[in-house]
Amino acid sequence: MGNAAGGVEQVDGPEAKGSTGGTNAAPSTPKKKCAPPKLPMPPEEELEERFSVVLSSMNLPPDKMKLLSQYDNEKKWELVCDQERFQVKNPPSAYLTKIKSFYQDQGGVSRRFKKRVQESTQVLRELEISLRTNHIGWAQEFLNEENQGLDVLVDYLSYAQSDAPFEAESVENGGSVSDNRRLSERSVEDLAKNVNHSPTHGVGRAARAFTVRISNLASRKTMRNARLATQRDDVHLCIMCLRAIMNYQSGFNLVMTHPRCVNEITLSLNNKNPRTKALVLELLAAVCLVRGGHDIIISAFDNFKEVSGEKNRFEKLMEYFMNDDSNVDFMVACMQFINIVVHSVENMNFRVHLQYEFTQLGLDQYLESLKDMESEKLQVQIQAYLDNVFDVGALLEDAENKGGIVEHLTELQETNAQLNARLQEYENGALEKMAELEQQLMQATKESALLKESLRESCAQVERNREVSEKDFKLEEKLKELEEKGLVRLKRTASGSVDIEVTPVTIEKIVTQTVPKGRKPVQPKYKMPQLNWQALKPNQVTGTVFSELNDEQLLGELNMDLFAEQFKTKAQGPPTDLSKLKVKVTEKAPSKVSLLEPNKAKNLAITLRKGGMSPNDICTAIERYDQQSLSLDFLELLERFIPSEYELKLLQNYEKEGRSLEDLSDEDRFMCRFGKIPRLAQRINTLTFMGNFPESIKRLQPQLDAIIAASVSLKSSSKLKKMLEIILAFGNYMNSSKRGAAYGFRLQSLDLLLDTKSTDRTQTLMHFIANMVQEKYPELTSFHTELRFVDKAALVSLDSVLQDVRSLEKGMEGTKKEFLVQDDIPALKEFVKANSDLLDSLVKDGKTAQEAYASVVEYYGENPKTTQPSMFFPLFVRFIKAYKQAEQDNEQKKKQEIAAEEPTTPSPKKKDSAPQKGPMMPKMPQMDLIAELKKRQVKPQVTDGAIEGIITVSLVESSNLQLKMRRMWQKGLRNQKPVPPT
Repeated sequence: MGNAAGGVEQVDGPEAKGSTGGTNAAPSTPKKKCAPPKLPMPPEEELEERFSVVLSSMNLPPDKMKLLSQYDNEKKWELVCDQERFQVKNPPSAYLTKIKSFYQDQGGVSRRFKKRVQESTQVLRELEISLRTNHIGWAQEFLNEENQGLDVLVDYLSYAQSDAPFEAESVENGGSVSDNRRLSERSVEDLAKNVNHSPTHGVGRAARAFTVRISNLASRKTMRNARLATQRDDVHLCIMCLRAIMNYQSGFNLVMTHPRCVNEITLSLNNKNPRTKALVLELLAAVCLVRGGHDIIISAFDNFKEVSGEKNRFEKLMEYFMNDDSNVDFMVACMQFINIVVHSVENMNFRVHLQYEFTQLGLDQYLESLKDMESEKLQVQIQAYLDNVFDVGALLEDAENKGGIVEHLTELQETNAQLNARLQEYENGALEKMAELEQQLMQATKESALLKESLRESCAQVERNREVSEKDFKLEEKLKELEEKGLVRLKRTASGSVDIEVTPVTIEKIVTQTVPKGRKPVQPKYKMPQLNWQALKPNQVTGTVFSELNDEQLLGELNMDLFAEQFKTKAQGPPTDLSKLKVKVTEKAPSKVSLLEPNKAKNLAITLRKGGMSPNDICTAIERYDQQSLSLDFLELLERFIPSEYELKLLQNYEKEGRSLEDLSDEDRFMCRFGKIPRLAQRINTLTFMGNFPESIKRLQPQLDAIIAASVSLKSSSKLKKMLEIILAFGNYMNSSKRGAAYGFRLQSLDLLLDTKSTDRTQTLMHFIANMVQEKYPELTSFHTELRFVDKAALVSLDSVLQDVRSLEKGMEGTKKEFLVQDDIPALKEFVKANSDLLDSLVKDGKTAQEAYASVVEYYGENPKTTQPSMFFPLFVRFIKAYKQAEQDNEQKKKQEIAAEEPTTPSPKKKDSAPQKGPMMPKMPQMDLIAELKKRQVKPQVTDGAIEGIITVSLVESSNLQLKMRRMWQKGLRNQKPVPPT
């Protein structure tokens, strides 16, 4: 790399040297020479060394350096040759010497300024190119302590900003101009005098003197214009040089720590060149974003205020921003700087202060006037500023409101928590009381049944005795009668006994079985669809709820003609037999001696660290059954590390050999102490049981109570029995003509009520039954209120609960055994004393729940061995949910029919309108459409320039509305009942 202004030179070999040039001459233009022939590649080690030097001089980012390092040796050698072929011609000292000569006092002022006008701009331009394009070593040499290039640049920037304006003022002020005018007038007078008093010299001499003076004035005017132009260029080029320096990390750090550099850069805002001011603001914004840079920028603008005589900080900046609206790039840079200097402060109070400073200088009003500017970049910066503005009043109001809202929310949460706790307490109390009462009821029922059975047996025995006596008397009478008829002969033997000889007679004994009386088939008015329920056999009905039902009586009360009319079959294929469908079922440091296996020792160390106790404290807590010190999780982890017999033998042999336990690892020493605890496994199991016992009781008791309450409520509900009786009546009306009347049905048949639909497919059998119940038996509509805790019982796995209860019994037995072995442990004694009765009550409730569930399952014709609560109770939950939904659907349908039947009086304007043709839309889509239209009629708020947006929105909305109307119309056509041709 080399600079474009003669800063580098192509050399032919290592012996070629770049000339530094004289101190009074600008760097010379490079001479073009032909490229030398390619040198042979050196050994690989030398190549890598030279390649590393080249990379370090290129100042590349790490990713680029990594990419170049992956080159092969051929490409590396080409890069090395290309870099070594060029050498920097002018060292930094050459540029610094020339720049110093421009502002140091050497000769007259006019001569120095003339030289600076001719050379300074070119030298600064070449210096900027060299700083930007030369390798990093050149820049570091420029900035080192020997050259101190940054100090030289700052000094010249300060000189350039103070020298030219001063000289321009000396030319442009009133005194200097008058002096020049007097000089010209005096020259004219001298010319006149020479004409009057010395005619021998002639006019040419005086005219020549006057011409010289006039030409001097023109030369001074030209010099003044050149001086102003050079001042502007030099300041801009100095800023460009500083920007190139700041592009290096070391250079940026030097600029940040320099006492005057940022101040001089900030003072450059007084330059008339908009490009220079934009560049200055970019550099200041970059400094502001670095840690500690914001304070430096604020200090620099304080200095700017003092030097420029501002009343308020940032006053000149805002003046330039508001007055120079022709240069958009400067305005964007200015707005970007304001954004950064205000909104990059972490201290919110200081941020509001800076924001207020710019507000006082008129920034808010000026931004309002710029809202119509077409520059997208400027609008982005303005919007960014407005988005980050702090409205302290609004924030204060929000904070005050938030405090009240949070306080109110806290109160509501506390009230809600208290109400939930009270509700849970009442519910638990009611559940326990209900379970207790139902248990007492079951016990009383059992005792009553026993008494009835005993009475029945006594009566039967008395009856049997009476019958035997009557039979004996009748037999004697019959024998006498038969003997008289000669059909029986009585023979007395020698011993006095009587032998009876009778004519053989065959007696057939008929054993009858109690069977329900035969059911008469019902003949419906029309051919009805089949209700594919699973009917119970006659011998399965005995003892169930269906033996207490009489659906034949209900057939006379129910309006079966209406039912037959609505549910009669159409001309269609045979109904699908749901029982034949196949259903897929988805299954769901210094080394220590270690005798333990390494993985086990490692896991034990992790476990001991989690315990947070010393090994001795852990063992002592286990021996004392100290539940406070040992958490359940820690005990479960310790249970995995109970030493095996093999490990105990290893540790015992180690101690027998007399070896020191200190040589063992911490884990092995713990295992020695751990293994010496008597009945270690039993102790840990007991501790785990004691810790889990309260939670287990709390978890199991509500489940057992739910099973008991749900079972008793199902068995004792009279309204549910009546509902089943109604369903049985409808099912027999539909099925008896083909299948015969059924005595009962399986409970899973309740789900089929939703699958059986009417002829017009608008309602199901469940909807019809719900409507019939509402009209004929309104007291049954609340039948589900009698079925308490059915939904909770549906979530219980009774087998799992009973298994957990048995586990608790087993654990309590183990705990009692431990107490018998160590009756001096207070913790065991207190636990057994406090929880034995509680466990006994839980066991008793478990048996009660099992008996109550088996009784209700058998009562409804199911098998308790194959039917779990999770299968039995959900049948009723689904039935209740479907019935409630059917009620809601019926109610909604009635409302729609009432709305459709209400007479509408046409308005005068509508009398002349043509009648509507075609099928009517369904009522529900019409209601939705009316609501949609009302929602569309809300007028948007009209503002300046918003009419196009409203038209666009209205077009989109009307398109969507038309599409929705078309879809509703098509849906109405699909649902419309076909009209037969007339």
